[in-house]
Amino acid sequence: MNAAILPEASVLPTQWAGLRSHSAVRGLLESLHALVPQDVTLALAWRDAQGSSDVEAFGPREALARGAAVDALSGKDNDGHCLQARLDDSVPYVLLAHPRGRVEAPGSEWMDVIHSAIHATLTRLLADSRVQVLSEAHRIQRALCRISELSQSGLDLRTTLERIHDEVAGLIYAQNILIMLWDRSNDEIRIPYFVDQVDHWPVHEGALPLSSLKNSLTVRMMQKGEPMMGPSSALAAQFGIAEDEGIGPASLSWLGVPMVSDGEVRGAVVVQSYDRPNRYTRESAEVLAYVAQHIGIVLDRRDAKVGLEDQVAQRTRELRDANAMLELEIQERKRAERLQAALFRISEMSSSQGDGWNFYSGVHAVLDELIDSRNFFIALVSEDPGFLDFVYVADELDDIPARVSRGRGVADYVVNNGRPLLLDEATLLRLQRDGLIDVRGQMAVSWLGVPLLRNGIPVGVMAIQSYRDDVRFGAQDMELLSFAAQHVSVALERRGLLQELEGHVRDRTRELAETNRTLLAEIGERIRVEQRLQYQASHDGLTGLPNRQQLLERLQLNMLTSRGSVDMPGFAVLYLDLDQFKLINDSMGHAAGDEMLVQVAKRIRGQLGPHDLVARLGGDEFAVLAELVSGVDEVVALAERIIKAFETPIFVHDRELFPSTSVGIAMWRPGYESGEEILRDADAAMYRAKANGRSQAMVFDEAMRAESLRLLDLEADLRRSINADAFDVHLQPIVHLGNGRVVGHEALVRWRHETQGLLAPSAFIGVGEDSGLVREIDWLVYRKVAEWMAGSRTKGYVSINVSPLHFRSPEFAARLLSTLDAAGADPARLRIEVTEASLLEDSGRTLEQLNQLKSRGVLAMLDDFGTGFSALSYLRSFPFHALKIDRSFVAGLQDSSRGESEALVRAIVSLADGLGIDCIAEGVETRQQRECLREEGCQYGQGFLFGRPQALTALGAKNG
Repeated sequence: MNAAILPEASVLPTQWAGLRSHSAVRGLLESLHALVPQDVTLALAWRDAQGSSDVEAFGPREALARGAAVDALSGKDNDGHCLQARLDDSVPYVLLAHPRGRVEAPGSEWMDVIHSAIHATLTRLLADSRVQVLSEAHRIQRALCRISELSQSGLDLRTTLERIHDEVAGLIYAQNILIMLWDRSNDEIRIPYFVDQVDHWPVHEGALPLSSLKNSLTVRMMQKGEPMMGPSSALAAQFGIAEDEGIGPASLSWLGVPMVSDGEVRGAVVVQSYDRPNRYTRESAEVLAYVAQHIGIVLDRRDAKVGLEDQVAQRTRELRDANAMLELEIQERKRAERLQAALFRISEMSSSQGDGWNFYSGVHAVLDELIDSRNFFIALVSEDPGFLDFVYVADELDDIPARVSRGRGVADYVVNNGRPLLLDEATLLRLQRDGLIDVRGQMAVSWLGVPLLRNGIPVGVMAIQSYRDDVRFGAQDMELLSFAAQHVSVALERRGLLQELEGHVRDRTRELAETNRTLLAEIGERIRVEQRLQYQASHDGLTGLPNRQQLLERLQLNMLTSRGSVDMPGFAVLYLDLDQFKLINDSMGHAAGDEMLVQVAKRIRGQLGPHDLVARLGGDEFAVLAELVSGVDEVVALAERIIKAFETPIFVHDRELFPSTSVGIAMWRPGYESGEEILRDADAAMYRAKANGRSQAMVFDEAMRAESLRLLDLEADLRRSINADAFDVHLQPIVHLGNGRVVGHEALVRWRHETQGLLAPSAFIGVGEDSGLVREIDWLVYRKVAEWMAGSRTKGYVSINVSPLHFRSPEFAARLLSTLDAAGADPARLRIEVTEASLLEDSGRTLEQLNQLKSRGVLAMLDDFGTGFSALSYLRSFPFHALKIDRSFVAGLQDSSRGESEALVRAIVSLADGLGIDCIAEGVETRQQRECLREEGCQYGQGFLFGRPQALTALGAKNG
């Protein structure tokens, strides 16, 4: 395809996609040549609805015949050597017979026969092509719907773009993809997503000036605002960009579309191929344009979400700051209220009648409410200045006399200096060692004294002391005690003034109390709203467990802590998934499923330690963060306790259920960059546990990581191979063990891998089942089998394997019958092989579809009998025509445990005879196995002894 800017036009018509295969047309002409004289050359030229033409020929003078056929198709004189016709109103074709060495009209007696044959064949090819086009359109429509759903999901931007990339890769070749955003206001670009197998361009995470990429094809295409397609070198030449100007590695196929929002280009999406020219079509451009539109929607929603989160964060900060200021104000007001109350009471006591002891004891009681003053005394300088009178003493340990001579006591020190004094035990000892004080009586751990002043002169001391390590005084206590001392000093002198002040204090106290109550009510309501919002944002609504967001935050904290200290204990993540939960949910309803999830959450929580956290990730998936673990053995023991907790039944809606769980374990290691990576590895280990038999625990290791990457690559190869139809069908005969007559064949799929060659199903069916791609592979097989049955002379039936995934679709039976009808195949010659797993998920739907197929003659066989549940109710309830004995039992007929295998085979054959159905043994490889099976009454067999699988083409040629 030449480099071109795509016009606004529909995709190229594809109704003749099948006829454009020259090998198919040449094979057709080669078959027809057997009906004409040997010196005649046959040529076929055709034109599709777009006017494109093509030609193929077979015979001794092919070049001459090709030119003449093209001239005839174009309306030039052909000397009567051809017949012109059209399949319908839009698809003309020319059939030309050109003799060797002469120019004369071919005989009409065989030309009419050839014309009729080729007209019928081309009509069938056209019908097949249209069926293929409809199937391809349906596949594209499903993928585009999934892309549309992803654009509306709540996933983060990177994950959303990765999944959209996966969907695009299923539609067009998109191994190499670039998403570029254009900030037109600042003339900057950003690249949120870039994947390329060849170009290792170090993408800048931030914004770049548009001018720095002026030679980029993507930038030029965005500026032009139109899609572009073609080789990158040709496109660069159109824009005058030299190859050495930094446009990146040259690609053979380059396709880019602009990302438009509100009529303005805001970015671009580009895909490219380095190994194949003309890989993209206008249809590819339309698909990519649709994807670009939804990427724009994702980005618009992300921008809106970021803006909303910024507003919420700003408002939260404002509320937090306001709350902090209010709390400080409340604390200050409470402290002021306490001080004012103390002042009021001291003033009240000083104005009341009574002796000094009552006043001092009242002051002590007031102080005891504000500060730990269980050891308290008031000492005054006596009328004789040489003594201190201890007018009030309350002490737990020390017996202080009423009068003490002045000297170097601690109380004397305060009186002499006239300043408050705060001492701890060490300071007391230091002052005593320096000769500044003498400690009398019991040594205090903390001592606080303030002077009592009268007209600025020290007249006494008021002190508190503590003998306990848990009670120590500070600067605030000193301020409080000084405050009290001041009022004790002047209490009697201010009796009259304090009485008036008492009323003002009461009024002010009431106002402050009312204000405090109002503020506290507002603050309480705000705190409750904030707490409720925070709880809802971080917890699961059904189980009340922390949700994925809270788990990731806790994981991030643990990662930061573990990186900061090598001595910190490790942690691990356990990923849990309930086995067969979907069966319970579908059979008993979502309400029962929800109730079971609540009970499951309680059981998991009951096995955890005080530092562990369990979160619900969604559906039936849970995760446990095990903190402070000593090693993997401790984590495995925790997983085994959780698994064992499910051994006792759960009662839901009066039913006894026995759920089980598979557990994947990922241990913390410094290589992890985020919590998502740890969860991903634990999830991979959980799936390995399920694959190994469920109800067990597996620890993630590097082998699992390598296997995960291998499976991802294999899935990508499968998707590409499905698009390329790289799957062949081989048939293996099924014979009558008595006379060796072939009664049928089993269709087996083989994958023509681009690097590994021909692969058997065991190499890829598992990945196909997990990803759902096995359904698309099966439909390729079913179509080829139907076409072979319609055109082959081989007798007997053909059996196809049906995955359990097919029975989830109610249209499976109808689609299979439609495929047979489209090919013209007899449904009575088709058998389907199903496994017991197909009967477990929705037995009602499966039975309905088997009966629908049986009504048209398609019979069912139960495959791998004896390896699953082998419930006899299946054989009685479902319309099985035959059962196939698993090859593991047949292999046992050869070894030392032959007696056990013979007994099992005999039981299976007897069961089949009792039900009136056929019995087929798989994996028959030796004559000894064949004879043993005949002796036990088995009628039919299949295996290498009777023939290896052969390709459809080879078998058709042999029997044709």
